[in-house]
Amino acid sequence: MIEVHDLVVLATGRWPEPGDDVPPGVPGFVDSAFSPMVAAAAERCLERVGTAGALTGIVIESAGDRVSADRVRQLVAVGKRVGPLQFFQSVPNSIAGWIAAKWDLRGPVVCVTDCGLDEAALLIGDGDAELVLVVRVEADEASAQIVSGGEPE
Repeated sequence: MIEVHDLVVLATGRWPEPGDDVPPGVPGFVDSAFSPMVAAAAERCLERVGTAGALTGIVIESAGDRVSADRVRQLVAVGKRVGPLQFFQSVPNSIAGWIAAKWDLRGPVVCVTDCGLDEAALLIGDGDAELVLVVRVEADEASAQIVSGGEPE
């Protein structure tokens, strides 16, 4: 079993970084900055370390996309139709799957409200992933890191 303190951080990325204004849009995601922030932080991290050939999982640590969830709740409360994009993006798994597809990451996708590094350690320790991209989202910030269970290369 791999302990959290045994994980090695191979790369990091954040949104925002100095000079950032609005995260770049993500096709298929509307109204909320949550998914674009996750994608931007993940992309910065993934650009800084190679994952080619490694079984790479994703853990999103967040309370979720509150803007999208609130919008869906408001529409349902007044009896209006919830559009497919609103419904789709109201769960963090959606952007995690988008990142996995874009970056050809073939490991498991997990979303948790806390303890993202614990989950990453479990995925690596159980052999489900060699590397794990962990993205934490709080309010208007996202941070990402790629971790492994071994020595840095």
